[in-house]
Amino acid sequence: MENYFRITGMHCASCQTRIEKVLSKTDGVYEVNVNLATGKMRIKYDENKLDSKKIEDKVKSIGFGAELERERNTEKDKKLKEKEYASIKRKFILSAILTLPLFSIMFFHMAGIRVFWDKPEIQFALATIVQFYVGYTFYVGAYKSIKSKAMNMDVLVVMGTSAAYFYSIYNWYVGHDHFYFESSAMIITLVLLGKMLELRAKSKTGEALMKLMDLAPKEVTVIVDGNTFNKSAKDVKLGDVLLIRPGENISGDGDIVQGKTTVDESMLTGESIPVDKNVGDKVYQGTLNLNGSIEVKVTTDMTETGLSKIIRMVEEAQNQKAPVQRLADKVASIFVPTVIGIAILTFLLHRVFGSDVEKSLISAVSVLVIACPCSLGLATPTAIMVGTGKAANEGILIRDAKALENAEKLTAVALDKTGTITKGKPDVVDMINIKGDKGINRSILYSMEVNSEHPIAMAIVDYFHDNPPKKINGSFINIEGRGVGFQILDKNYYALSIKSIKELGIQIEDDIRKQMKPEVTYVGLVEENELNMLVGLVDEIKEDSIESIRLLHDIGLKTVMITGDNDTVARKIANSAGIDKYYAEVLPEEKVLKVKELMETEVVGMVGDGINDAPALATADIGFAMGTGTDIAIDSGDITLVGGSLKSVARAIDVSKKTMKTIKQNLFWAFFYNVVGIPIAALGILNPMIAGAAMAFSSVSVVTNSLRLKNK
Repeated sequence: MENYFRITGMHCASCQTRIEKVLSKTDGVYEVNVNLATGKMRIKYDENKLDSKKIEDKVKSIGFGAELERERNTEKDKKLKEKEYASIKRKFILSAILTLPLFSIMFFHMAGIRVFWDKPEIQFALATIVQFYVGYTFYVGAYKSIKSKAMNMDVLVVMGTSAAYFYSIYNWYVGHDHFYFESSAMIITLVLLGKMLELRAKSKTGEALMKLMDLAPKEVTVIVDGNTFNKSAKDVKLGDVLLIRPGENISGDGDIVQGKTTVDESMLTGESIPVDKNVGDKVYQGTLNLNGSIEVKVTTDMTETGLSKIIRMVEEAQNQKAPVQRLADKVASIFVPTVIGIAILTFLLHRVFGSDVEKSLISAVSVLVIACPCSLGLATPTAIMVGTGKAANEGILIRDAKALENAEKLTAVALDKTGTITKGKPDVVDMINIKGDKGINRSILYSMEVNSEHPIAMAIVDYFHDNPPKKINGSFINIEGRGVGFQILDKNYYALSIKSIKELGIQIEDDIRKQMKPEVTYVGLVEENELNMLVGLVDEIKEDSIESIRLLHDIGLKTVMITGDNDTVARKIANSAGIDKYYAEVLPEEKVLKVKELMETEVVGMVGDGINDAPALATADIGFAMGTGTDIAIDSGDITLVGGSLKSVARAIDVSKKTMKTIKQNLFWAFFYNVVGIPIAALGILNPMIAGAAMAFSSVSVVTNSLRLKNK
């Protein structure tokens, strides 16, 4: 079983790592991913050994809150984030008001002015409220983390501020006039400011997903016996008829049964041009009805609509870890104990080399305060959230973080022809009768193909639309990967490709070959082992295919077309589209072999839309499934292109490159900040307050850098 849990009480990467470490060792848990940016945990477990209550209790036992997410609730998520933000904001304001007088003392002293609040007792009173009332949550968090054997950022804040606070009390007690009450108070104030800004920035990283969720209406208008009434979207059933007014989002997947309109499908497909819809046409949940009231009969369960699947895919991708995060996780697991060790060593070395207690202590405090494991935990998930969200808004659905990371590594793209490079809707342009009665052959062909959903079969049926031949009763036979068959009385008939015809040993006479057009794809009607008829079809290249291939070349990718079509047609399509290399007359099972062959020298992305493409999509390093294709193909792909445009392949790779670049920038900054900042603090160069400011803003800078992806 797989479930999502809302996790509260996490402050940094160490918290995240601790939860994952404890749960992964729990009997019955197969996989666990905790996302610091979303506050969500995805866990796969054996429901015979564990249930949600036991998981919640396990998380709570190590000092964090956990609640099973029974349903996606954007309002609840939003309110929880707003509540958390408001709480931190209140504490920050109070802390700032109390800290400002303490901080101002040094400036008044520099000007030679004495103020009444510089008295030790007043400084003590102000700092105490900040330290123990405002900073109470840090102490609680530190206690819980130590109890759970996972020291986090709270431990560093508590140790650093407590050292400055209690040393100030000691100096007051022995009669010294050097106090550091302003340092302890200012550190807490700055940490709260950083957390407040971080929360605000983090909320923006998930905006794309929230917008997608908001597209699904909570209430719908249902028509029953000519009357309308409102109903919860959860209660909508198959067969219900929904009324969709102009300007409303379509509330379910279904067929138009009344009315006509124009629909903006850009939020699902990324295509900006509105689509005209009439009776019988399909419409999809979340798309916008622009003009005209329509009645829609629901044909898909509300939990399985296209929009629901998109939301589910985006959410899963955002809650997974990219392989690049592993290093950061390893560092985070030992980060806090290491920092504490460095702080102790700093104090001792300063004393050994002649520094007084005050200087030594302040240097150690600076080390504790400047260290920030938050940025390590936020570096990857925030970038993934923004990147996958942006891609989803453009009709590109990235299944998981691994696919997002690997897409930038591609060196070659293998492309199916039909429905990928071409429109996938061939037209019959030629019909050559070779043997037998032409009328009977046409009837057999029509009767054979009328029950098939293959593009070629649909083209043949459409060809006879205005004047359909007499339908003949018989038994339908599917020949996987090769064509269809039809049994009439004691005879078998087959519709086969030219390659399959050759493999059966059936020869096509020269005089027939002369009649065949080179740029046309032919399908043969075979009676037992004799060729009765040839049907010629043409599938035109999509309008944007040529530009799409050029875009792939521009980013340095080799393009290879793999098709079951004959060599002449394949060559023409490849040359017209600008394809680097092609393989023709390839059977479905052979596509996998061609992809594997390419993978020996290249990192390969496979693009396809049909059932026959599914094995190749699953085999390739990255599978790009056209959203206009079959569900099987879509399920086999790592990245789904909802709009069915080949241009989206290049865009998906571009998003991957930019997201991974951002992740690397974030990780570099997180590591660089600590690698440089901690030694500087250890040398005694940094004031604790400056260290606190640097720590507070380090995670904010990482999240802000991730948000830049929105505009790329």
